[in-house]
Amino acid sequence: MFNNQIVSALLNWLFLLFGVLVAAIGLECFLLPNGFIDGGITGISMLLADLTPVPLSIWLVLVNVPFVMIANRLIGRMFAIQSGVAILVLALTVALVPLPHVTSDKFLGAAFGGFFVGAGVGLAIRSGGVLDGTEILAVVLSSRTFATVGEVILGLNIIIFSVAAVFLGVEPALYSMLTYLAASKTIDYLLHGIEAYNGVMIMTEHRDAIRKSLLEELGRGVTNFKTLGGYSGTEQEVLFCVITRLEITKLELIVKRNDPNAFTVILPVLDAKGGVIKRRTIL
Repeated sequence: MFNNQIVSALLNWLFLLFGVLVAAIGLECFLLPNGFIDGGITGISMLLADLTPVPLSIWLVLVNVPFVMIANRLIGRMFAIQSGVAILVLALTVALVPLPHVTSDKFLGAAFGGFFVGAGVGLAIRSGGVLDGTEILAVVLSSRTFATVGEVILGLNIIIFSVAAVFLGVEPALYSMLTYLAASKTIDYLLHGIEAYNGVMIMTEHRDAIRKSLLEELGRGVTNFKTLGGYSGTEQEVLFCVITRLEITKLELIVKRNDPNAFTVILPVLDAKGGVIKRRTIL
């Protein structure tokens, strides 16, 4: 048990440092040579580096320090330590490790810069840390305002890219927005994967037929919920199962085949463990 914990901790640190290297490739090989910035706190640091004589490596540390301190108080000591080390190593890598400029093509620079930065941030998050204090800031602000975390991040990036348009020019700001979109999609893929889970609720009068088809054709576990109709006041059953987004079309075909009038609700699921999540063969 103790050895497994040590191995797990070492793997987390390994992936965290690998994420730092990947993010540094995105910054040095694609974004910085083309004059683009990313979103979030990293984008603020890059913008400050463009507008002042202070190098990016210094700004990465200075701007993120307050958020690491907040994380230590609100999230946890280990999270703050891992994040602080990751940000420091990223700053040292940008300052001391010369990486080649890969392309001068603006579209490729924005797209692949965002991809590598997003991959680095995603790996860091999966390893228990962050390379950017944006999420920490968003959590703090959302807890003190009516805005959600997503709305805070969106608002922050609107401000960043608006300032970039004024000082860097409209075209670099537009390419920087493309960078941010590529990075956010890459982070989403790394955190949730191609098998992002969805919870499905099916309200139908043909429960047994649909349940049997889901078990046999999708190999998924199905749960029956007893509910009370809000309009009719009658007791009925609702089918619930968890599938990947790649299986949504097949599930919809199964439901439509058995009951064209069935009411189906599909909700995103952050994560799912245990039970019949992976496909199994029905003997």
